[in-house]
Amino acid sequence: MDNSAFRLIKNNTPGHYTFILKATKEVPRRLMNDKRKTIGLRVPSNPIALALLEELNEPMMSTTLMLPGNDFAESDPEEISDHLGKQVELVIHGGFLGQQPTTVIDLTESSPEVVREGAGDPTPFSLKTAAVPSTNSEK
Repeated sequence: MDNSAFRLIKNNTPGHYTFILKATKEVPRRLMNDKRKTIGLRVPSNPIALALLEELNEPMMSTTLMLPGNDFAESDPEEISDHLGKQVELVIHGGFLGQQPTTVIDLTESSPEVVREGAGDPTPFSLKTAAVPSTNSEK
């Protein structure tokens, strides 16, 4: 990652962003996009996620929970417990997190590209915006 990408991430995190970066050789293959050799990076503002990261002192892999038949990601801890309670060891009830996705910023090229508008303000990255519809319900 070059210095300008590092500064953009540092100045805008923690927050509601996912940054697409070129994967290095240290990134396990199963964690990267096979075709583009990229990885998504988040630095969350959620206090539970931050506490877990602090305790682990390591990066943590996570995914969006899309249950069969649902159009939106599941973020209600009660619903998650009802659907997956017997399949997972632990569900942390941190409250309802909302359903708006993160703003996705591609930092694999020299200029940042807003791939998807979401909960994070895209203004700091607005040099180039991809032709992906906004998911921001306030617009």
